[in-house]
Amino acid sequence: MRQAVHIGRNPSAGADLETLVDRVALGDEDAFAGVYDAVAGPVLGVVRAVVRDQAQSEEVTQEVLVEVWRTAPRYRRELGTAVNWILTLAHRRAVDRVRSVDAATARDHKAALLERLPEYDEVVEHVETRMEREQVRRCLRTLTDLQHQAVTLAYYRGLTYREVAEALALPLGTVKTRLRDGLIRLRDCLGVTA
Repeated sequence: MRQAVHIGRNPSAGADLETLVDRVALGDEDAFAGVYDAVAGPVLGVVRAVVRDQAQSEEVTQEVLVEVWRTAPRYRRELGTAVNWILTLAHRRAVDRVRSVDAATARDHKAALLERLPEYDEVVEHVETRMEREQVRRCLRTLTDLQHQAVTLAYYRGLTYREVAEALALPLGTVKTRLRDGLIRLRDCLGVTA
């Protein structure tokens, strides 16, 4: 045969707990002091086993005892002992705290990861720049060799018209004409309107 396990200083305190909880349900502050004295230690033990952090365990224990005060009218003797009801409240509240802390940690971790990612505008700008670059390369391939050389020297290497003419060993007027024709062709290819 099983024996009843009583939590508290003496076995009779377990039997009195139901009566105390009934009185707490009616708003009896003295009865609540008795409930507090009888279960504060065991509640802290249950909470501490789940939460592990001493300061948070004490905080959750206080929350449980406040919940006992507020919800004492919901206690039903036919469903179990008062101590089991209170310890069930303690366990649930402790699990809720752990889940809450875990969720907050996960949110903080996710926020930290998001802060490391470039903003949407930066990504879009990077993609657009790559696409524009590829389009310019494609259009440069439509130029004649002389136009391509002249445009490349003038706009990618930064040479003046005279320096381009010297580099290609061509008259200055020819270089200017080839550059103008090449730029017009690029403008049309890129779809740029003046």
